[in-house]
Amino acid sequence: MIDLEERVNRVGSLQLPRPLRTHQALDRVITVKSKILSVLIAGSVCLLAAGCGSEKSDNGTNKAKPTPSGTVLPQRLEKPPAMPDDKLQPSPAADAPFSENLAYELRRKTQTMAGAPGTITAECPAGIEAKGGTQTTCKTTYEGLEVQWDVSIGEKGAFGLVKYTATPRQGILTRDGVARLLYGNYRDYIDYALCNDIPKAVLAPLNTPSKYACAVVDKGKKPSGFAQPVRATDAGPRYY
Repeated sequence: MIDLEERVNRVGSLQLPRPLRTHQALDRVITVKSKILSVLIAGSVCLLAAGCGSEKSDNGTNKAKPTPSGTVLPQRLEKPPAMPDDKLQPSPAADAPFSENLAYELRRKTQTMAGAPGTITAECPAGIEAKGGTQTTCKTTYEGLEVQWDVSIGEKGAFGLVKYTATPRQGILTRDGVARLLYGNYRDYIDYALCNDIPKAVLAPLNTPSKYACAVVDKGKKPSGFAQPVRATDAGPRYY
């Protein structure tokens, strides 16, 4: 039999930590509980602060501002009638000189650029020849707006047709042309279109966003207020 003293000595040889006194254990329990309580309180403050530092609470002066909605444009465009199929008049006579035939083609191109019928004139130098390499400048007007065209004459093709290129120095935007584009692109998906006061006809930079913009309103929807710029091209108005 191992007596009690020997048993105590053997246990002591393991160098076990002394049991805490009652008041020391109580102090540790209180300390741990205090830390847990501090964490819980900090967590509560974090939730109440709406993200812990994502917004400052100095009387609301630094709160995140909502994204503002776009401005609803003032000009409502209704669906215009279809473009007439009739050829531009007057057309050149069968024996008309080359300059008159070229001027007629530029009248057609001017109407395409405007995207709407209107009063159109064109003038090219009278003595211009249908000879490859020839370069000249012609002038067209649309509802009184003047556009200069840089023209280069190419080689003759089959049946005596003359190839040429013509580049306008400015573009033309028209209210009806823009409306015809929007209603043509979106067809039956929109109720109407809103723009920022596009005139009946106006000169505009070619192939670049103009100062005019539009927004389409889907059927059954309210205006979003977010618009895209309108630009003039030699093939007609574009919206992007």
